[in-house]
Amino acid sequence: MYHDTSSLSLKSLLIRFAAGLLLLSGLALLLNWAVGKISQNLNDNGALALRDSILQSAIQCYAVEGSYPTSLEYLEENYGLQINHDRYIVTYNAFASNLVPQVSVLQIP
Repeated sequence: MYHDTSSLSLKSLLIRFAAGLLLLSGLALLLNWAVGKISQNLNDNGALALRDSILQSAIQCYAVEGSYPTSLEYLEENYGLQINHDRYIVTYNAFASNLVPQVSVLQIP
């Protein structure tokens, strides 16, 4: 049997177009979700990296000067620590000059 498949009906063209549009919109939603997850992961890692940098600078100060710095500003001025204060809230609690300070970093949404 011979079937002429060269001419598609308007209904089948519309169905194919709708299916393709649905597929593209699904892919766009999936891509948007993936980018959001990656962005959140990078932001979380940025806060952890900043906390590690602060602690490394404090330990370097202890190795050079024999005591931990009493303030975060001291590390910024003397040890080249750079903090984006518009993006992160940093709490630095130095209890004693011979104990590692407690550092917490929160990202501003």
